[in-house]
Amino acid sequence: MTDAPVTDVPVTDAPVITAPAATWPAAVLAVVGAGPRATGVLERIAANAPELWDGRPLHIHLIDPHPPGPGRVWRHEQSPLLRMNSMAEDVTMFTDESSVIDGPVRPGPTLAEWAAQFSGGDVRFAPYAEPADPDVLGELRELTGTDFATRRAQSAYLDWVFRRTLTELPPYVTIEWHRTTATAVTGTPDGPQQVHLADSATPVEADLVLLTQGHLDAVPDAGHRKLTRFARRHGRFHLPPAFSSDVDLSALRPGETVILRGFGLAFVDLMVLLTEGRGGTYRTEADGSLTYLASGHEPVLYVGSRRGVPYHSKTRYQLQGPRPPLPRHFGPDAVDALLALGRPLDLRRDVWPLMAKEIGFAHYHELFHAHPERTALPWPEFLAAYDRLGWYSDEMTTLVARAVPDPADRLDFEALDRPLDGLAFATPDAFQEHLRDYIAQDVARREDSAHSADLGAFLALLSVYGQLPRLVDSGRLTARSLAEGLDGWWHGFFSFLASGPPGFRLRELLALSRAGVVRFLGAGLRVGTDEDSGTFTASSPTVPGHTVTATALIEAYLPGASLGRTEDPLLRGLHRAGALSEEVISDSTHTHRSGLLTVTTDGASHVVDPTLGGPHPRRIALGAPTNVRGVAAFARPRTNAPAFRQNDAAARALLRALSAGRGEDLDPTGAGPVTSWPPPGRVLSE
Repeated sequence: MTDAPVTDVPVTDAPVITAPAATWPAAVLAVVGAGPRATGVLERIAANAPELWDGRPLHIHLIDPHPPGPGRVWRHEQSPLLRMNSMAEDVTMFTDESSVIDGPVRPGPTLAEWAAQFSGGDVRFAPYAEPADPDVLGELRELTGTDFATRRAQSAYLDWVFRRTLTELPPYVTIEWHRTTATAVTGTPDGPQQVHLADSATPVEADLVLLTQGHLDAVPDAGHRKLTRFARRHGRFHLPPAFSSDVDLSALRPGETVILRGFGLAFVDLMVLLTEGRGGTYRTEADGSLTYLASGHEPVLYVGSRRGVPYHSKTRYQLQGPRPPLPRHFGPDAVDALLALGRPLDLRRDVWPLMAKEIGFAHYHELFHAHPERTALPWPEFLAAYDRLGWYSDEMTTLVARAVPDPADRLDFEALDRPLDGLAFATPDAFQEHLRDYIAQDVARREDSAHSADLGAFLALLSVYGQLPRLVDSGRLTARSLAEGLDGWWHGFFSFLASGPPGFRLRELLALSRAGVVRFLGAGLRVGTDEDSGTFTASSPTVPGHTVTATALIEAYLPGASLGRTEDPLLRGLHRAGALSEEVISDSTHTHRSGLLTVTTDGASHVVDPTLGGPHPRRIALGAPTNVRGVAAFARPRTNAPAFRQNDAAARALLRALSAGRGEDLDPTGAGPVTSWPPPGRVLSE
């Protein structure tokens, strides 16, 4: 792909207009939230408009206090120390040859390809403009495909994608940015919608409203509020779940003992902000290890979680063999077969064996093709047997043991999932040594291409995630299975394996551990309070009899989905008015309230309104707050990303609905009005 330079499109505090104002009435779309999800839909509107739009004016309002493109999470104004957890070559906002969509594929550069233009590359992507921040520009000039960019660099990329999208919109489409918060939406289902703004008495009036607010804050739940009251009563510090880049940590004193509950990406951010962010530095030793040089301003961090170990580090290599053809064992045909069983489905019993077999296939595909010297059977012979055997069968265990001599090359989900199960240490120091060794081995494995089978498994994890929505939408998973299996175990296991930090962050963690700035608590973490001393306590069966007391407690994880506690004023108001529905899955044995906003699964993603008994014809929602799970706003290239499929379907539905008469027609998909709601197992909840 080549791009000729075009006139830059500024993004300022003033409204952004991408085409001359029309003199005759326009169809109007209001988009609440202007981050990467909104950009993705706009890009798909630009791609699909030549087919689906008749050329009359279309005016789009973008409503967000944060800059269009990056939005809140990826805005430039955050610590330059914070980084992405994906390599630059693995980040894209564009469809490609793998995308199974109805609209046209429009390829574009990955973050790495886009950054290469600033180091003298031959291609300059339009609209070309060097980032104003000299530090970001310097980083982009040095960025390689296997680097983990800062979030500020990703912010610059997302800003460019947004500006490029503006240039690709047809001339009859205009965009206006309102740098404010949408506080409410009103209007009848058969008339225009009014989006009320925090800084104006005059609402924005639109034919359709698209909600793309992204990840949201939530008011602390009862348990966290109790801990906060304890902290205030005793002059201590408690931080409920929050977005790490937004929190104020200044109250934590140098040398203060702090318990952190959570060992995932939020912990990594907090670790960085409380150490290097307070002036500490790292020195690289002759053997490549790091030594932490403390500034004296750091607190002492005691960290534990359910597993008691950090997320696995991201791989830093490419496949050494051919890309595994996915899906094979858990694709549309497998989902069809599951649904044809005609009975309620349990994730662990019915679905997970197929998911595991899919992940195992990709793992062994890479092992046999890239490292055949470590296998004992020809690939065709192994595959023929593998295809016909169940994942948990004795025959499969025998096959893998015969074909893969080294146990380190075999895929053992149970050992991966709970690495500290059954282990107990006599002293805290003994556990520190054990976990440092565990972390060092993990980093070494994830940065050694000899273990590229792990990357094959990672790609299959992404494929599996992309197949799950249809199974969830069918209503066939039991309520308990959805609560404990999908939203509980599977989401945590996927994040643990696939959403970890870069390896260098774990090497920094090792240095902090050796310096005594970070101490490991163990698995099954138990946190309590002591009224007599006014302190928090933490203990773990990993080190029996050992209890840590602390004057500060940080919940080192993001707020969970909760419509009832959301801090987003628009969604909070609709929820209180009973005009949207929390996803509730119910059967004879269990009821699961997910906290997610219920939307239709027809591709249009209409908000389900209990006052109407079904979908609202003029309100649509995409992304993190909705019950379409696990759909990130940007993706890894060539993975048929679910987000891009959803963006395309939503954009086409929006264009159809708007072109049908300014939104009056409840037929956005061309399939007729929705006549049956809710699906089996769904309960409309006010």
